[in-house]
Amino acid sequence: MAEMTVELVAVERRLWSGKASFVLARTTEGELGIMPGHEPTLAQLEEAGVVRIDPVDGPSLTVAVHGGFLSIGPETVSILAEFAEQADEIDVKRAQAALSRATGDEPDEVAARKRAEVRLKAAESASA
Repeated sequence: MAEMTVELVAVERRLWSGKASFVLARTTEGELGIMPGHEPTLAQLEEAGVVRIDPVDGPSLTVAVHGGFLSIGPETVSILAEFAEQADEIDVKRAQAALSRATGDEPDEVAARKRAEVRLKAAESASA
């Protein structure tokens, strides 16, 4: 099986590093499925999106990512996020409460709603 080195880093910590066979990420230009040998690319991550990493060994890793960049080389993928949470770290009740509070149309409210939605989506994807 072909593999690539993947590193997922947020401002405050490294979340994951290792060998993977596939990465799925949403950028401002759309969703990218990345396999070993992918064309070199630099892209901006969507403000609130889900990243999935399929490690060579072990189960898929689902992460809620808020902003950042994606750098793809032929054998490496670097995901540099402003903030990221692994699905199993997400407090679902807290995310649901944040979603119910974010009801306005102000930019801060819209951003909070998107963050809460992506956190819930990541948590749901990991439990499915």
